[in-house]
Amino acid sequence: MQYKNSKNGYGLVSRFLHWGMATAIFGMFGLGVWMRTLDYYSPYYKQAPDLHKSIGLVLLALLIGRFIWRLVNTAPDDGYLRPIERKASHILHLAFCALLAVLMGVGFLISTVDGRGIEVFGLFEIPSVYTQKGLEDAVGFIHAWLAYLLMAFAALHALAALKHHFIDRDVTLLRMLRGDPKKLTQP
Repeated sequence: MQYKNSKNGYGLVSRFLHWGMATAIFGMFGLGVWMRTLDYYSPYYKQAPDLHKSIGLVLLALLIGRFIWRLVNTAPDDGYLRPIERKASHILHLAFCALLAVLMGVGFLISTVDGRGIEVFGLFEIPSVYTQKGLEDAVGFIHAWLAYLLMAFAALHALAALKHHFIDRDVTLLRMLRGDPKKLTQP
């Protein structure tokens, strides 16, 4: 089992971070959309946002971990891509990371601008760092639109991976699904 990346594919840690975060982000989007339909009398009115905030902070920690992992670990060779695809891939990944960081930061502000901290799964509290009452709605509006933009980026990312797999018939998707495709074909 290969934990680190190689020049031919992604290791187990990178793949776990990618697919785990992707699953959680899509779940968070669904949870966020559903939360906006809840009224004050719903039994989930408080529980759903608390869960959303806790998962969001875990995702922030994973994003930081993913960034550090990327710095200390080799990136698989993408020399088989056309130069424009390689450039677009790098730009999209940087935009993804930046968008996630801003989305999470804005989400943190929504919850803390009134001066209250965020309890993480009831285990500990992250304190508020900025207080400005009355900004919750404006920051919430920005958070919602950033979430929709993130889903658009995710769709573009998925379409590009499918294009590489089915049209170009290259190893781009296989490297993220199974690691090093060359090791899979050897006896």
